[in-house]
Amino acid sequence: MKEILSKDIDKNEWDKLVQSSSTGTWFQTPDAYVFYESVSELLKPFAIGIENPANTMSSKSERHVLLKGICIGYVTVQHNPILQFFTRRAIIYGGPLLTDDANEEDVTLLMQSVSRKLRSLPWKQRPIYIETRNFNDFSRYKEAFKTAGFSYIPHNNFHIHTTSEEQINQQLDENRRRNIRATIKAGATIVDNPSTEQVKAFYKILQNLYSRKVKTPLIPLIFFETLRKSPDSVFLLVEYKGKIIGGIACVFLKGRCMYEWYVCGEDGKYDGVYPSSYATYAGLQYAANHNIPLFDMMGAGVPGEPNGIRDFKARFGGQLVEHGRFIHIVHPLLYRIGKLGLKLLQLTKKQ
Repeated sequence: MKEILSKDIDKNEWDKLVQSSSTGTWFQTPDAYVFYESVSELLKPFAIGIENPANTMSSKSERHVLLKGICIGYVTVQHNPILQFFTRRAIIYGGPLLTDDANEEDVTLLMQSVSRKLRSLPWKQRPIYIETRNFNDFSRYKEAFKTAGFSYIPHNNFHIHTTSEEQINQQLDENRRRNIRATIKAGATIVDNPSTEQVKAFYKILQNLYSRKVKTPLIPLIFFETLRKSPDSVFLLVEYKGKIIGGIACVFLKGRCMYEWYVCGEDGKYDGVYPSSYATYAGLQYAANHNIPLFDMMGAGVPGEPNGIRDFKARFGGQLVEHGRFIHIVHPLLYRIGKLGLKLLQLTKKQ
């Protein structure tokens, strides 16, 4: 096996691997990497793969799919130097992209290559920890990740089947169905091609959500303005009485899965209007109407711990899965300090 970096990865082989792999997600596509590069002032992307140079040609002189696996992600960037020092981290959404016949040795090599490459970055870019946020089942590779220095952390998620609108409606619980009907009856509508000003209004609602409940920094507006231009993204915003009151920002892998990256709404502000529920429902409808059979809600908290987000998402009738996360701590002391600082920040915002 041989380690390869982004500039040496053959795009055609990369595309083939995305389409053939059961671990393929939008976040491991060439398009995702191009998007990350387009906002490099906000995050520093990386793409690291492994290939088998021994199988370059078949007996008929046709090129095999050489890639055995790829990891695409980014290191976060904070313009505040103090925040950057204590919070920089490498995120690999979706987990690694692997051939379905990848073995433990392949996965260990890939994850060791990721760790080695990121550890060699200049200190201002070097992450304190590396984390995969898995959207597929990697349980067969737990030992391989462990050998590469990654620990497993349980984490929930919901997958919702979206083969038809009828299926979506059948899965909703009665309370969620009633809220969506009330919102539509009140006159709320979905804007599926929002203007720049409407995206800014959506972002302000997200900022409020992150400040009050999530209590972690939100990536700057330019991220969303750039994402909206991607052909694999969709913004569905909720408009009520001429004002944006919520919405959802998704990306999708055609024919495979749609991902709920960000969702928010001014819930409780208007009688009989539930924008967060309506926005999520609009995302499910979009998937069903565009032949995308699965909707991934991108996280639902730690198993066994109370979680309002998980309670909200459960009412859409999806399957609760526990694909977890793998984490490799590069700087243990800074990691502990960063976690303590985040807790203090959250406590301060509660007061």
